[in-house]
Amino acid sequence: MKNFHLHLVSDATGETVTSVARACLVQFEGVQPIQHNWWLVRTQGQVERVIAGIEDNPGLVFFTLVDGAVRGLLEEACRHRNIPCISLLDPVMAGLSAFLNVEVSALPGRQYQLDAEYFRRIDAMQFTLAHDDGQLIELVDQADVVLVGVSRSSKTPTSMYIANRGIKCANYPLVPGVPLPPELERAKKPLIVGLTKDPKSLSDIRRARLRLLNQEEEADYAQFEKVKEEVQQARRIFSRLGWPVVDVTRRSIEEASATIIQLYERHLEKRGLKAETTPS
Repeated sequence: MKNFHLHLVSDATGETVTSVARACLVQFEGVQPIQHNWWLVRTQGQVERVIAGIEDNPGLVFFTLVDGAVRGLLEEACRHRNIPCISLLDPVMAGLSAFLNVEVSALPGRQYQLDAEYFRRIDAMQFTLAHDDGQLIELVDQADVVLVGVSRSSKTPTSMYIANRGIKCANYPLVPGVPLPPELERAKKPLIVGLTKDPKSLSDIRRARLRLLNQEEEADYAQFEKVKEEVQQARRIFSRLGWPVVDVTRRSIEEASATIIQLYERHLEKRGLKAETTPS
């Protein structure tokens, strides 16, 4: 395993630079970065502290700094020390500026300003928390998306990820022997999506869950044949009601959410509406 120091420098929360670095690094086998995070870097004094940290642990520098004076100090210091220093935003902003024929405003943290989009996202997250795991199911028609699935099919984390995109997402657990609430079957406004998972994988996850709770691992909840029957019954419900199905077996939360958001956008198009989502 090859280790190296990686400095991530941002004038905001570091979300963008971290996501890009992670997306790139997973393509390289046998490397392990020692990550140094430098967030909210907006003044000369803050840049000088970053430079001192880079001197102590020389390595690759990724940055998302839009203020010319601040980034200039970092770039000059790295150039003087022969340290690679890469701006992740420059190609995108230059392309946008050329295409739109508009100058870049260069305001740090502008993507986090308290605008209507921000409050829509907060409202969606509050809604999702209040409608988690079948709560307030009588208000299901207030949701944009409803996720339905058996236990441990990633309903809650997927709902929260979708809510962070400004979409009100409720979820409902399918329990063997418990009929669907009539409100869910009658719902017209939301997109209802069935989540499914490979029974073997689901059985293993449930066993691990029971082990963590110091409970009997051979309970019906985790037995493969019982789980298989439960998943099949869930699929029959999805088919009967015409709900689209997303298999989350080999999908990350992000990938499953992206598929669901695409389904939601098509759902709105059919109704002659336009999705209002926060860019990822």
